[in-house]
Amino acid sequence: MNRHVRICFIGDSFVQGIGDPEYRGWVGRVLQDTPGDITAFNLGIRRNTSEDVRRRCWQEVGPRTLPGADNRLVVSCGSNDMIEEGGRVRVDPAQCLDNLETLLDDSLRQAVAPLVVGPPPVIDAGEPHLRRVSALADTMAALCRSRSVPFIATTRGLADDPTWIREAMAGDGGHPGSGGYRKLADIVLSGQWHEWIAQPQRTGG
Repeated sequence: MNRHVRICFIGDSFVQGIGDPEYRGWVGRVLQDTPGDITAFNLGIRRNTSEDVRRRCWQEVGPRTLPGADNRLVVSCGSNDMIEEGGRVRVDPAQCLDNLETLLDDSLRQAVAPLVVGPPPVIDAGEPHLRRVSALADTMAALCRSRSVPFIATTRGLADDPTWIREAMAGDGGHPGSGGYRKLADIVLSGQWHEWIAQPQRTGG
């Protein structure tokens, strides 16, 4: 690859890699397995919802793009949106979808090529949370299809993965260790990741 690719990864604690004793998370592992001239920025923040991500996105992503470079944005959020607090979810699913739509439309308008990684499950939040996150992921995938944006589903694959479950329950109940993040990285790498990276994007500021 002769292009200079700049990738911002924005989202929640799963993007940040909380719980990984190797401090690489899935983002670091994906980057290790991606050849080319890549500058990457991890903009994950623990407990962030899609509302938080939408609010801060361009204040943080904008200064990290470079005119003439192949600028990219990876968005991954939604797990925190579907957590119940005080008898209601933190962010309504419709609002979550609106937030993602805004992120994608702004990204495409600014010639920053987006890709969405679906929300992972929070194991100790139980089956009701898994149902909500799975339904949200389906609507996210449909939105991405309507924008011709790659979407990589993670929810069900991780909910059924023994390593993800075991490490999450041995930790804080939500975040895995190195094995779980390796599994998530493998899901991303086996999705549309390499095709997305290989396709040059039109440059923008």
